[in-house]
Amino acid sequence: MNETMICAVGNVATQPVFRELASGASARFRLAVTARYLDREKNTWTDGHTSFFTVWANRQLAAHVAASVNVGDPVIVQGRLKVRSETREGQPSWTSADVDAVAIGHDLARGTSAFKRATRPEPATGQPPRTDAGPEPEWETPRREEPQQPAVAAAVT
Repeated sequence: MNETMICAVGNVATQPVFRELASGASARFRLAVTARYLDREKNTWTDGHTSFFTVWANRQLAAHVAASVNVGDPVIVQGRLKVRSETREGQPSWTSADVDAVAIGHDLARGTSAFKRATRPEPATGQPPRTDAGPEPEWETPRREEPQQPAVAAAVT
C-alpha cells in the first residue's frame, strides 16, 4: 500500500484525550509544528508558519500517551498522514491533517526524559502468576579456544 509516512517534530498543543472503545483504547492530541529559519538580515532565528496536526494513537500506544504526554511537551511523532477535506454547498469548509501514529516520543534534543518499560500482564489462565523468572541468560560471548599448533621439530644440518 502506498501511504504517506511522516516524522513531525513539535509541541503538544492540547492535553491528550484517552478513550476506551469497543475496538480498543484510543488517544488523540493536537501537535503544533513551527518552522524556524535564520533571518540573515537580523542574524536571529525567526519563527515561521505553524502547522497543526491531530495525532491519533491506538491500543497500547494510546495508554502510554495518556500516561506520559502533557501540554507543552516537545515530541517526535512518526505515522501515516491523512488529509481530509469537507465541502458544503460547493465551497471548501475545512481541511484537517491527521497523523495515525506508529511511534511517539519526547524530543531529547530539548530536554530529558526517564523511560519506564511497561510490564505485560500475565494471561488469564486461572493459575497463579509465575514467580520464578527462570535462569539468568548467559550474556557473555564464550571464549573461543585457539586450535593447538602441532610442535614442529627443527632439523639442524
